[in-house]
This record gives sequence, structure tokens and C-alpha cells, in this order.
Amino acid sequence: MYNLLISAGTAIIVFILLKFAFHLPWWGSILIALPFFLGSFLLISRIVTKKLEAIMSGAMKDIQAQRFEKGLRELKAAFKYGKWQIYVTGQINSTIGMVYYVKRDFSNAFPYLEKGFFKNWVTMGMLAVTYMKRNKRDKMKDTFEKAVVASPKESLLWSLYAYCLSDGGDNGKAKEVLERGLKKLPGDEKIKQNLQLLNDGKKMKMKAYGDMWLQFHLESIGTIQKQQMAAMGVKRRIIRK
Repeated sequence: MYNLLISAGTAIIVFILLKFAFHLPWWGSILIALPFFLGSFLLISRIVTKKLEAIMSGAMKDIQAQRFEKGLRELKAAFKYGKWQIYVTGQINSTIGMVYYVKRDFSNAFPYLEKGFFKNWVTMGMLAVTYMKRNKRDKMKDTFEKAVVASPKESLLWSLYAYCLSDGGDNGKAKEVLERGLKKLPGDEKIKQNLQLLNDGKKMKMKAYGDMWLQFHLESIGTIQKQQMAAMGVKRRIIRK
């Protein structure tokens, strides 16, 4: 990472000057050089972050306005900052993968999601669902495990994990996952309700998670349309002859 190399180089130069030009003891030179390393690292990080925020903001505005291709081009242009700061490339991959996934362009979403940021639980969930749809259940479980370790306080993530297990006929493991979720989120009503449904031999219900659940595309188009109509208070009118 350029940031780390530049900051370390700055600190080394300061150390050499203090040690050999000013004849300070090595420990004193290190103590003075360390703030130069931290200051340089934070300054460069701030500059790179601001540039990324500007690119991301413009790209998301285009995407929200349905100018997907333009927005995606802008996001891909941000890869040039990946060499400057740690995790930047992964975060950009996650964002691009999410855009493709939400568009239902799953084939293009997959390679970006695979290289995404492990702390982005939404895109990790999308990757796990993709593995499930490709019948790679071991990879699905591994991905979910990484996600819940990195983001243990996300109710939907635990329920999504259990839902995918239950959908594959593994209700026992699904209940274990929900029980683990309750240990991290004691009193979470959505997880409790789904655990009770599985204990009663019924299917899990994810409607309570709203649009956050729908973005994983595990509901049929008809079901999504019905839920959206219900949310808007639209009722089917009965025409009497």
C-alpha cells in the first residue's frame, strides 16, 4: 500500500537525520519519528477517503437515477485508489457487486462479490445466496460464517443464514444458527419468531425485515409485488357484475 510505504519512508528519513545528523539516541529518534509516521499515514488516508467519497457519491446518484452504466463506470474508476489504502479495493468490489446483484445481473455480480469486503455483511449475504443457488452449500456456509463473525449484531444476517439452511432442508442447523443469533442479540423478536416457526415445523417468515430482505431476491416477483402493494395500502378491488 502506497500510504504505508510513504509514511514508513518519512519516518525512516526522520529517524536517520535525528540519529546520525543530530546524534540523538536510537530510542529518542524512534519516539520523534513515530509521530511523523502516524501524521503522514492519517493525512494521506484522509485525502484518499475524501476522493473516494466524492466518486462514490456521484456514482450512487447516477445509480439511483437509473443511470447504471455511468454509475458503474465511475465506481470502477475508483480502483486506482486501491493501491493507496488497505481495504479500498474490497469495498469497491462490494459496492459494484451489490449494484449488479440488485439489478439481478447475478453473473456479473458474482466475481465482484467474491472479492468484496468481508465486513460488508449485506454483500457477504448476497455472495452466500449466490453460492446456494449454484449448489455450493459448503461455500455458502463458509461465507455466512465469515459474515456473522465480522458482523454479529445484524439480525437479518442471522435469519438469512438460517433461511438458506432451511431452504435446503437442514432445519436442525437453521435452528442452531438462530439460537446463536439470539446469544448475540438477546430479545430480538424477529429471530425469536423464526425460531418458533421452525420449532413448530413451519416455514420462516422474513417479511418483517422489509426492503432489506427483498434485496436478496429470495422471494418470487409476485410475492414482492404483493408486499409492495400491501405496504402502499393498495387492495385488490372486486368487480361485481
